[in-house]
Amino acid sequence: QVQLVESGGGSVQAGGSLRLSCAVSGYTYSSYCMGWFRQAPGKEREGVARIYTNDGSTYYADSVKGRFTISQDNAKSTLYLHMNSLSPEDSAMYYCAAAFGLYGYSCSDERAYTYWGQGTQVTVSS
Repeated sequence: QVQLVESGGGSVQAGGSLRLSCAVSGYTYSSYCMGWFRQAPGKEREGVARIYTNDGSTYYADSVKGRFTISQDNAKSTLYLHMNSLSPEDSAMYYCAAAFGLYGYSCSDERAYTYWGQGTQVTVSS
């Protein structure tokens, strides 16, 4: 059974940085893509960043472009999200997710991601 476990969330002041980690275990073949999503209270879940496992290409939401960096360490089976210049608008529960089979969806579609972590809270104070 595939498991994703996030860590690294916490409270930080505006302008600060955090690094989220997502440890992946229980898989026997590579994923198509992995992503970070976030959901703030009263808002829909949104995709923040994703990485295509085969070539390492990345995509970022406009709201985080230039501030967040997604990366993967295949040797450690870990996905990272480096977050800089954080603002209160970045406060949310952050989830990592993996798409091991696209099932007709593209990596840009949340429905492609069938494995999710439990989330890690990020709170940014002004």
